[in-house]
Amino acid sequence: MKKAKLILDDGTVLEGRSFGAEVSAAGEVVFSTAMTGYPESLTDPSFAGQLLVLTYPLIGNYGTPPPDLDAEGIPVFRESPHIHVSALIVSDYSEGYSHWNARGSLGAWLSEEGVPGLTGIDTRALTRRLRERGVMTGRVLVEGAAEVEPVDYESVNYVDRVSVKEPVRYHPGGKAKVVLVDCGVKGSILRNLVARDLEVIRVPWDYDFNTLDFDGLFLANGPGNPQNCAAAVAHIRAFLANPRVRPCMGICMGNQLLALAAGASVYKLKYGHRGFNQPARLAGTDRCYITSQNHGYAVDDKTLPSGWEPLFTNLNDGSNEGIRHREKPWFSAQFHPEAAGGPLDTVFLFDQFARLLKP
Repeated sequence: MKKAKLILDDGTVLEGRSFGAEVSAAGEVVFSTAMTGYPESLTDPSFAGQLLVLTYPLIGNYGTPPPDLDAEGIPVFRESPHIHVSALIVSDYSEGYSHWNARGSLGAWLSEEGVPGLTGIDTRALTRRLRERGVMTGRVLVEGAAEVEPVDYESVNYVDRVSVKEPVRYHPGGKAKVVLVDCGVKGSILRNLVARDLEVIRVPWDYDFNTLDFDGLFLANGPGNPQNCAAAVAHIRAFLANPRVRPCMGICMGNQLLALAAGASVYKLKYGHRGFNQPARLAGTDRCYITSQNHGYAVDDKTLPSGWEPLFTNLNDGSNEGIRHREKPWFSAQFHPEAAGGPLDTVFLFDQFARLLKP
């Protein structure tokens, strides 16, 4: 393993060893508290442009899954066909692996995809630094590799990089037709919609879907700053203003885009929510769900216009975890009901959306 180091934009330098592709990378440094699920996290498009720090110390011991696709062409064991993180940072990389479904090692997969891995880092001390200082950009520099310049994460439209370029259809002939605005959709979201016998028309993030014939709208997750997606917000606003009222559900960035279209504002969290154990309370109840999350921005509850209200609230920091319209069938969740990985406590939200659809 070659020497490698992480340099944060506050000047902090952490030295370790390279175990992936022997290239350097730059991006926003974020941490996840998940104990498992690194194949799903690596292939989640919401991590595009980020250097992912895993707080759980031992990573790689169950290898990596095969790139199998189901009958609809959706990845079975991954969230997308490729790795989206710019680099992976771990405390202790396990070269040996064992799992019934493993196709190879984590290091070999990173190398195949051209993504650097950095091990030998005290990731918990690094996480404390990020929690105290707030999210920062950084660079992973591998010995002998060309250096890279720092990136301005906020200004890049990563959604445009990961969204499909042309409409794609899944499960034609389903009981209802759903337009899915692809800001970086996870494969598990597509699988959940298809499993409920819904035809899905997956369109680019800036596509004017209002020209299509459909029964409901789904706003998917995605990376980066939602305020860079003005075209998507304009199309969603037109949908909300249409006299023909149709159901709408959003997840993660979909929650933020729905709020922006309604007239609310969003802000960047100090260090975001990334992990499988975030508590979210359903509004008007004492019911708390443990949720899977991956987001750095949040909706400002205080800016929600008349007719809208919070649907879920994060019990760790009081931030918004979803919104709903008081009268119309429009709602969203900031967390991931489909999990993958993580708990499936809130997967019933897909059932609620499917019941609202009237073809």
